[in-house]
Amino acid sequence: MDKIIVKGARVHNLKNIDVEIPKNKFVVITGLSGSGKSSLAMDTIFIEGQRRYLESLSTYVRQFIGELKKPDVDSIDGLSPSIAIDQKSVSHNPRSTVGTVTEIYDYLRVLYAQIGVPHCPKCGRELQKMSVDEIVDNITKHFENDRITLLSPVARDKKGTFKDEFEKFISRGYTRIEADGIIYRLDETPELNKNVRHNVSLVIDRISPSESDIHRLFQSVELALKEGNGFLIIRSENGHERLYSEKLSCLSCGLSMPEINAKLFSFNNPYGACPDCHGLGFKLEVDEGSLFEEEKPVIEALKIGHKTDGWLTRRMERILSDYKGDRNKPFSNQPQEVKEALLYGTEYFEGLVALVKERYEEYTSEET
Repeated sequence: MDKIIVKGARVHNLKNIDVEIPKNKFVVITGLSGSGKSSLAMDTIFIEGQRRYLESLSTYVRQFIGELKKPDVDSIDGLSPSIAIDQKSVSHNPRSTVGTVTEIYDYLRVLYAQIGVPHCPKCGRELQKMSVDEIVDNITKHFENDRITLLSPVARDKKGTFKDEFEKFISRGYTRIEADGIIYRLDETPELNKNVRHNVSLVIDRISPSESDIHRLFQSVELALKEGNGFLIIRSENGHERLYSEKLSCLSCGLSMPEINAKLFSFNNPYGACPDCHGLGFKLEVDEGSLFEEEKPVIEALKIGHKTDGWLTRRMERILSDYKGDRNKPFSNQPQEVKEALLYGTEYFEGLVALVKERYEEYTSEET
C-alpha cells in the first residue's frame, strides 16, 4: 500500500477519527495544544507499528521484552515496523549533532553496518574475502626478496593489561609479543597500563618467502589467521606493512580491512573516529596573521612571550641574515622566503607555527 489508513482512533482525546497518511512523504501533523497530535502519531500509529514488530519475534525473545497493549483503534492498514525519534533539547557539546540528539544516528550506524558494501579506497574495487592460498600467493608476490615478520593482531586500540592473554600464549609455546610497536619476549613483557589503549600482536614467525619452503609459509599464515581471528599482519625489515584478512580484502592492491560493524561509523568511538580531528569535525590551527603586530619591526612584533636576547630571538635573527631579511621592517614587508622560514622552520629552527602548537598542547589554558 502507498498509504497508512487509520480508522476509528479513540486513544486519549481522539474522537473516533479516520485518517489516511501517504507513505514515502514528509508528513507533518499540526494542531492546537491538546488536539491529539501526539495521541495520533505516538500513542496510536507508532505503538501499533512497534507492537507488530515485537509480534514478529520469537516467543523466546518476547518473554524478555513484554507485551504492548493494542491501541484503541478499529484498524490500521499499510503500517510497517516503526521507529520514533524523541524530542530533546539541543546540546552545545561538539559531539552532539542532529543525528545523535534525535537518536536516528544509532539506527543509521546499524543500517550501514548491515547493508554497506565496502570498496578499496585505492582502486575502488569491491572488497572480497581471501582464502589462505590467495594470501600466501599475495605474500610471495609482494615480499619475495624481503625478510618478513608474521603477526597476529590480539588487540587494536583497546585498554587493558592483557596478562591473561600473555599467559595463555606462553602455555601454548609462543615466545614473543609486540606491544605498541616494540617486540618483547613474552616472559619479559612489561606491565601495560590498563587505562591506556594499546596495540598488541602475537609474533608467529620470521621468514623469507623466497628462501623458505612454501609449506612453512602456508602453515605460518594459517596459524596467524587462527590466532588473529582471521587477520594477519605482514611486516618487512624496511617497515613496509600489509594487513591481510580472511574476511574483507582487495585482491588487486592487497589492502584488507576489519569486518564492518557499527563502531566503524561512530565518530564518538576511537575505532571509527577521524585520527586528525578525533571525531569532533574540526581541529585547532595556528592563525599565521596573528603572530606579529603589524607596524613593529619583526623581532619586536612577535606576540609569543619571549626574551629579546633569548634563543628564539637569535634564531629569528639568523633567519633574517640567511634569507636576506630586514630586522627593522614588519613581518608583512619581509621577503617570502623569510616569512616561510619564520613560520615553518629551517634545518636549525622548527618554526613559529610548530612552536605555538607545542605550547598550546603543553598548557591547558587557551590564553597561554
